[in-house]
Amino acid sequence: MLKGKLKLPDKARRVFPDRLGSLVAGFDDKDEEIGESGKELEILEPNGSGSGRESEDDYVEKMEEVRQIPERDGAGIVSVKELIAADEKRSDLEYQLSQKEINLEKLQRIADSGLPDGGGLRATTWKLLLGFLPPSRDLWEKELTESRQKYSKLKEEFLSSPSEFRRDKEETLNSKEQNSDSEFDGPLRRHEISQEDHPLSLGKASLWHQYFQHTEMAEQIDRDLQRTHPDMKFFSEDTSFGRKNKEAMRNILLLFSKLNPAIRYVQGMNEVLAPIYYIFSTDPAEQNAANAEADSFSCFVRLLSDSVDHFCQQLDNSSVGILSTLSRLAELLKANDEELWRHLEVTNKVKPQFYAFRWITLLLTQEFNFQSILRIWDSLLSNPFGVQDMLLRFCCAMLLCVKSKLLSGDFAANLKLLQHYPDINIEHLLQEARDLSPDTSSYRLSP
Repeated sequence: MLKGKLKLPDKARRVFPDRLGSLVAGFDDKDEEIGESGKELEILEPNGSGSGRESEDDYVEKMEEVRQIPERDGAGIVSVKELIAADEKRSDLEYQLSQKEINLEKLQRIADSGLPDGGGLRATTWKLLLGFLPPSRDLWEKELTESRQKYSKLKEEFLSSPSEFRRDKEETLNSKEQNSDSEFDGPLRRHEISQEDHPLSLGKASLWHQYFQHTEMAEQIDRDLQRTHPDMKFFSEDTSFGRKNKEAMRNILLLFSKLNPAIRYVQGMNEVLAPIYYIFSTDPAEQNAANAEADSFSCFVRLLSDSVDHFCQQLDNSSVGILSTLSRLAELLKANDEELWRHLEVTNKVKPQFYAFRWITLLLTQEFNFQSILRIWDSLLSNPFGVQDMLLRFCCAMLLCVKSKLLSGDFAANLKLLQHYPDINIEHLLQEARDLSPDTSSYRLSP
């Protein structure tokens, strides 16, 4: 068993001490101008923003690098000035990533403004922002090799059937014995099967009993993966490439659940994993793409490290549970717009539990198209105060940017609007989130 071999980073343990089961025990062994702040933005028609999925599918079909020009929300027109600015940002990012010692503060500032597509820049930057890669480039190869080897061993131990695991162990043992006793011949030995190793054993310590216990959970993961961006060929089960990607994601989610029996798998974790695996798997660097499953698992754990309590029902009413986080969202709204807060909370009784539960637990992955999710996550991951701080600010900005529609609606109209959030300018939402009153930031996570 590999217990005690996987650790969360120090920051994650500080925010969420000893909550991720076996994971806690050791992973690191050793430009369109934005309008005036506070101004409500006109909602765009659905045919204006585009999903960006066509270019992603082309990437998968051709398996070659695609350098996209970011679509603008609305008219879709990119000026020469914006093109020049985008090239300058790409050059600046490439320079920062080429340094022997990465300046994380500069990297955060670049990422917050949106990372360029193509070239594996987003994959490398996300790994740095999540603490998977250390700032020193000299350590990258060593860290990646060790992390990927540990993941391989964890898969072998937890995802293999007991018979496969036993056979592999015996083959390794026999190989060692043959190397040490190669000069001697003797009769073949018969291995006895203990009661605990028998497939029909009901003992709690039985590997087979534990194996069959996870069957129902594996079926739930399979059902959820079928619903994960089915319109994208990258995730489609109609192609061998799509099925391969689904299988890798299944391994990650199943391994996470087995390592964390107190939390296990919770519906929606598949949506949080999807952007990470997509970005890492489409990295033009062949070695990185080939190890996308292992790297995605490590970064998935880190991303959930300060929000995994939201998935634990027993902690819903605690200070670290989802209800406490929703209360902080309500407080943030009240501090920045008491009129809107009073209309939602007091007049219409539209509580954050009715609409923001999904926003927060799934990191907004169900509210926007896939390309917009990647852009939002650039800012979430680059926030020096942590993902949850920027997430709450962004959720509050979502409310402020549809203020007039909310104020003119009743309970039903408000709930429908917030549960089916309209297409809107993402850059405006992000700027609104940054501009929220600093007096409400007392609940920010420690850097």
